Amino acid sequence: MTATTTPPPTPPATAPPPADKPARPTRFKSLGPVGLFVEERVTDLQKGYLADRATAVAHLARLRRGAGKLPEDVPDLWGFSGDHRLYRAHPAGDPAGERASEAAENAAHLALTLYALHQQSHRADRMHRIDIELGEAVRRLMPSDGIDEPIRRRFVQVGSSRNEKDLAFRLREIVSLLRREGVPLDYALLADQLEAWHFPPRRARVRQEWGRSFHAWRPRRAEDSGAGEPGDTAPDLPAQPSAPDH
Repeated sequence: MTATTTPPPTPPATAPPPADKPARPTRFKSLGPVGLFVEERVTDLQKGYLADRATAVAHLARLRRGAGKLPEDVPDLWGFSGDHRLYRAHPAGDPAGERASEAAENAAHLALTLYALHQQSHRADRMHRIDIELGEAVRRLMPSDGIDEPIRRRFVQVGSSRNEKDLAFRLREIVSLLRREGVPLDYALLADQLEAWHFPPRRARVRQEWGRSFHAWRPRRAEDSGAGEPGDTAPDLPAQPSAPDH
């Protein structure tokens, strides 16, 4: 008697991803732990704010109180702009770990509070957009055929900041301009750059990134025509060593 061979069962077809869960966009620059934390938090807040969810609206209103300030200046925001993940990799009691924790904490706080200010009253547009660096966002504030010198000077002042209090205040001025004109910014990338800025030896690299993104941006119509932009020069962001923060 010949045995009958049973064919293997046909595997079920793989279901496509739900329509309400689009693929995560690919970034030009990868993020560090602080940037990933800020991206997760800002994405949730932005989605809730644009959907007019009361919790997100209230959360952003509270975060705005800290825009331009450091965490120790606004204890009312303890628990709103930080998270245990910012400290997990840095052992308590170790001076280097304490410094790294402070850098992560300040960077996340500044990025989240500045985003809260930026998104205010923009009910239909996302003010957090990936891969729009600070320099590019500032350049978008200017005419395509030249440089707005007052705005350029404000940008240079950001790069010239000697300590984090000064940097926080000057970034608030820039973000207020971006908010007024509806120009978005990548707050997760900014958070990683602010974390690096905390350490004086790494500040020159951050300044270089901000200056390069300012200089490299071109409006699409200029790219299409192949013409350069008269008067488009990169701001001279100083790279001299800064005095130690206290």
